[in-house]
Parts: sequence; structure tokens; C-alpha cells
Amino acid sequence: MVGIYAKLGRLLLAVVAMAGADRGWAAGAAPPPLSLYGKLPGFERAAISPSGDRIAMVALHDNERRLIVVDRNNKLLSIQNVGNIKVRGLYWAGEDRVLLRRSETQSLGIGFTADKAEFSAMIVIPLNGEKLFSVFQGNNRIPGGIRGFHGVVEREGRYYGYFGGITLDESRGAAYLGNTSPVLYEVDLQNGRASRLANRVDSEQNWRTWLVGSDGTVSATLDFRSSGGDWFIRNAEGKRIAAGTNPLGGIDLVGFGETPDSLIYSVEDETNDRSQRWFEVPLAGGEAREILTDTAMAGTFFDNRSRALLGYEIEGDTPSYRFTDPRHQKAVDATLKAFPGRSVHLVDWNDAFDRLLVMTEGQGDPESWWVVDIKTKRADPLGTAYPMGSEAVGPMRMVRYKAGDGLDISAVLTLPPGRPARNLPVVVLPHGGPSSRDYPGFDWWAQAFASRGYAVLQPNFRGSTGYGVAFQRAGNGEWGRRMQTDISDGLAYLVKEGIADPKRACIMGASYGGYAALAGVTLQKGIYRCAVSVAGVSDVQKMTSTDLAESGRNPTLRRALKAEIGFGSDLRAVSPVNFAAEADAPVLLIHGKDDVVVLYDQSVAMANALRRAGKPVELVTLAGEDHWLSRSASRLAMLEASVAFVEKHNPPDPAP
Repeated sequence: MVGIYAKLGRLLLAVVAMAGADRGWAAGAAPPPLSLYGKLPGFERAAISPSGDRIAMVALHDNERRLIVVDRNNKLLSIQNVGNIKVRGLYWAGEDRVLLRRSETQSLGIGFTADKAEFSAMIVIPLNGEKLFSVFQGNNRIPGGIRGFHGVVEREGRYYGYFGGITLDESRGAAYLGNTSPVLYEVDLQNGRASRLANRVDSEQNWRTWLVGSDGTVSATLDFRSSGGDWFIRNAEGKRIAAGTNPLGGIDLVGFGETPDSLIYSVEDETNDRSQRWFEVPLAGGEAREILTDTAMAGTFFDNRSRALLGYEIEGDTPSYRFTDPRHQKAVDATLKAFPGRSVHLVDWNDAFDRLLVMTEGQGDPESWWVVDIKTKRADPLGTAYPMGSEAVGPMRMVRYKAGDGLDISAVLTLPPGRPARNLPVVVLPHGGPSSRDYPGFDWWAQAFASRGYAVLQPNFRGSTGYGVAFQRAGNGEWGRRMQTDISDGLAYLVKEGIADPKRACIMGASYGGYAALAGVTLQKGIYRCAVSVAGVSDVQKMTSTDLAESGRNPTLRRALKAEIGFGSDLRAVSPVNFAAEADAPVLLIHGKDDVVVLYDQSVAMANALRRAGKPVELVTLAGEDHWLSRSASRLAMLEASVAFVEKHNPPDPAP
């Protein structure tokens, strides 16, 4: 077996080398058009069927965005135009049905705490000629689409899906909405019939989730009480097998253990240095034991049929994986070795784990998709997200520097292709969240600016995930304070290294990154020549009050916001809208009108405050767009506007 996998690794390496050979950046060559970066990627998603014989993909075909299904010989089995719909997931139910998860923003009526919400739907697409349908389609008692997807189960040759759904109550023959918490349903994926499997939680202030077993029954139920943070897990017989208290709501079901007779749950421990602690407990009841105490997990993998834990991804700058089955581990290790210097993302696999779908990115690789066949020892390309030559991909790497108080900070640095890394103009691009982080992979936004001659710095400031709970909690109460100086300390590092020109820097970002961009020219001074805020927060106090109101004044959310951001005068003191008169650089605001995460009003308020103060500001409204820039036209409009704005106020050097 060792020789076979080593041979596979050598063969894959040769395939990748031929596919991604770096031809060098031609002097004076024009950069790729912004439309290449701004539109949705040419290859978005892929999923493989249980046998491994069929692959479903969302990709461009004849310049149209389509769902494409092919067999292992690349014979076209199905093609569906998906247009501008927002695709959120792709799954298989057996060999002849593809499930496509989509979402759309919808307005709510009178009596709701929010004006708009994002609703999800699951479309069932048969490949045998039958008519496609949506889960809960035509069921007037379940009007809000799906609220949670709990997997697919095969039973006696039929496939069933498990979905949460908001369900209307009935009184005297009239239906009404009494509770927006989901009920769990089993849905026959052949005819769409839905059967109630488990009831919803008793109050919208609380929440409930389930673990569905391979036989289609509920194996475990997790309940959380918002009032005090109490939680408990019950097995199929209703027996409590685990319980505790977590005031901030940091409790979740991970899945089944290595065998389906136990389950794993995760807990955020406010007294522990680990961001997540994992515990395994027998489903029949017994002592819970902590597992994987020395490992930070970035993701998990479960068997599609037994639902038992197969392995997990380890948190790091580039992905690495651990599997319990040595055969699985050897297959993954060989695949990783085949793509040296790249980040290799395990996307999907068949039941036999001998055909893997992976996405690679990194040096010279603009997100390539592959099917790896262990038996034939081949890696065949499926497509490329951003079709460009490897020479056009800006080199990226991790850099590390000290914050002002000595804290170690990591950041992704992307450089212009074909230019020396000396005295460059800079775009500082902090991430959103802020509970998130950036990795050294292909970032379409960073690459677009690098192609125009800018160095792009993406700092993982305190409060970011991936560096331990102490680092993440170091961001509590530091909006506009140390989280902000962590970002500008990164710029100072680039200047010290001779990479950046200190007089030619702009700051931009989306969501929390948009907030940081606004804070960079209001709460900070004399650092940036311009700021671009995409769906950014300008009024932190209003954001927290809006979130609380829309949650129905949920106690858990109130505690979490207070711990992570602050309250009262603390929020006013870090809200850029209150310091518009202090702005020392031009500001571009870009915001989707249908944003349900950071409301469009946040950018309108900032624009009005800057105008009243006589400060230069532009506001670009993206009609019909959400928080995530989910549509090609909006992504491209954002990118074109932001590049033009930065080039105007912080011009790049002429092309060599």
C-alpha cells in the first residue's frame, strides 16, 4: 500500500506541475481585467455522488452560470441554468438526485422585529427526468423555507432529507405564526412529502438542535436556555446525558463519535485557553470525556452513511488533516504531497473514499478544482475559479510582526506580480467578523489590487480566530482601540521592511473590515490617504441596539455583545459616525440595499455625517444586494468603484 500511494503522489505532482507551470510575468503586460476578479468565480462548487461515478458542479458554461452533472467519463448527464440565484450548498441524495441550497432576501410584514430576512430553500433536482421541486413546496403550514439541514439518509432504497422549518400554529381553523423556532421534519426526496420528526423549542428566546442518526431517527437533542445559559443534551429516550451552563451560548453538537453509539459536543470555556473543548459521551449515558485536548480543529469530516467521525482539519495557515482510518490518512497525505506549496482543501469524497474532490490555491494557483482517483492514480482538473495564467497571480505569504504592546500578530501579504517588493503603495485590507481570520490563499479582492501594483496587507488582528482563545478574547472591548492599532502596526512593519511607502496607503474592508476602514480615518489620524468601507458599521451603538431588538432582546446576545464590544458610552466613543468631522481622508461607502447583517442605514448615516462636516465622501448603493456580495454584477460594481477610488487618491506606480 505504501508504494501505491507514493506512486500516486509522484503522478499527481507531475499533473499539477504541467497544469500550473509558471511562465513568468511579461514586462509591460496588461493586468487581467477587473471583471475576471469581480464576477462570481467561474467554478464555484462541486459535490461527488456516493459511488463516485458522478460529479455535480456549479460553474460557467458557455458564459452562463449553470449546474452541471457529469459521469466519471465526463459525459454530460444534466445541465440547469442557475442564473443569478445565490447558491449556498450542493449535495447528493443517492446517485440520481442533486440537492442545491439557495437563499434570497425577502421583506417581512408588520409585526416582525426586522424589515428583511434571508430565507433558504433546498431544491431537489432529479436526474431521471422527474420534475424538480423545493423542500416544503406547496406546504402552507411551513412558509419560511428551510431553517437548518440535518443530512440525508437512505432507508429501504429511498432517500430522505432532514430539515428544520418554521411552522404555523392553528386556532379555530385559522393559521398564525406563534413561534419562529424550527420544527424538525423528515422529507421524502422522491415525492416531497414532509413528516414531523421532532417538535420545536418552547420559546423563541431559547434554541434547539438535533442529531439525526443513520436510521433517520433523532439520536440526540440539544436545548439551550437563554435566560441563564443552561443547556442539556437528551438521547432518543429523553434521558439527559450531558448538561452545563454557558451564559454566552458557546455549546453545540459536533456529531457522532468514531462509532455511532457516542456523540461529540463542543463547549466554549471562559476559564480555559482553548477556544473549543470537545467532549465525547455515550448515547446511552455515562461519563463525558474530553478528547483531542492538544488539537485546534478547523473542521470535521463524517461518514456519509454511518455518520461516524472520520477525521478533522487542523487549524493552521494551510490545511492539514487527521483521519482515524490509516487508509484514509494515506490517501489524503499523498494528495497533499502532490500539490507542494499549495493549500489543499478537501471538499468531498465518495463512500469508498477512493475518489476525492479537492480545491487548491496558493502560489501561481487561482483556485483550481480537481478530482483525485486513488485507484487509477490520477488527478484530473475540473475547472479553475479565476482563469488566468499562473504568472498573473500575485505572490502571497504570511508575515509576522509585533503590536504596540508586544502581542504577536500574523498577516497575509500579497504582492504585485512581476514587481520588486520595494517602496510600494499599499492597500490595508482587514477582514470582517471580527471573529474570523485570513489565510495565504487566493483572495479575489486582494489579487485585484495586487494586479494593479499595490501591496495588500490583511492583518489577523487581536480578536481574530485561529490563534487560540486568549488571542481572540484579547479583542474584547477593543473595537477602535487596540484592534485598530494592530492593523496600522502592520503597515508600520511593512514600512520598516522597506516594502511599503508610508505616504501611500489606503485602508478598506467589508463588514467589520469596513468599520476598521472608517475608524482608520476618523479615530486614527495621518495614516491613510483614503478609506473604502463596504457594508461597514459606522454607529456601533446603533448596531448593537438593532441586533438586540431584532433578536427580541435575547439575553444571551445581550451578554455576548457586552462582553465582546462593550456598552453605553463605550460604544459611542468608538463609532466613526460620531467623529465624521475628524475625518482626514476621502471616504467611499459601498452598501447593499438588502443587507440584513449590517443595515444599509449604517452607510447612509455615515455619508450624511461626513457631508454635514464638509468632508469628501461618495456613497455607492448596490440595489438588491445582500451583505455577502452574492451577485456577479454587485461584486464587479464594488470592485470597479473601489479600484477607481483608490487609484484616484493613491495612484500606483507605472507598470514596469
